[in-house]
Amino acid sequence: MTTLPTLTETMNIAPTDHAPIIASPKVKLRRRRIVIDHPDPSTGEKLLAEALGAVDREALHGLLSQLVKASAVACRPDQGNLAFMVSMLKSIAPKDSLEAMLAAQMVSIHVASMRCACRLACTDDVPQQESLTRALTRLARTYAAQMEALNRHRSNGACAITVQNLSVQDGGKAVVGHFTQHASLIAAQPGLADTAAVSA
Repeated sequence: MTTLPTLTETMNIAPTDHAPIIASPKVKLRRRRIVIDHPDPSTGEKLLAEALGAVDREALHGLLSQLVKASAVACRPDQGNLAFMVSMLKSIAPKDSLEAMLAAQMVSIHVASMRCACRLACTDDVPQQESLTRALTRLARTYAAQMEALNRHRSNGACAITVQNLSVQDGGKAVVGHFTQHASLIAAQPGLADTAAVSA
């Protein structure tokens, strides 16, 4: 018989074919206060800040406070939701403040989408179904746009182009090899594409 882990224990189910990751501390709610579960509070804050992409203590606690509010169920912060949201935020591995904020929004939109999907599954009222379907569609589109924004930010706006078939006529020139060039630079320098030649 398979049993699910309790909220107090952690089970690593991700593949471990890469270098081991130092576990960052958990976040708990005690009497409506956020507590970082680590023997040394300053080390715990530092580890969690690195995992969440927060640049300093204020950014870390601001981000955690916002996640607590977004985790609420029936207007009360929910420990299970908060643990899930922090775990998902860690898995996105934000590298800077912009990524940290965007990742927190992505996690919050995902939680809101799942709440909306649950309500949709539990109602038989047709007008409510239509309203929830519209809301769920908007949330799903927002999440997709956030994913695209994160990917664009991480690639610095560069767009990878792969050419599979190339035909060069007599007198034509071709560039062979691996190179990276932003389209805006090529457009600004029209002769650049004609004169570039990189040997393989």
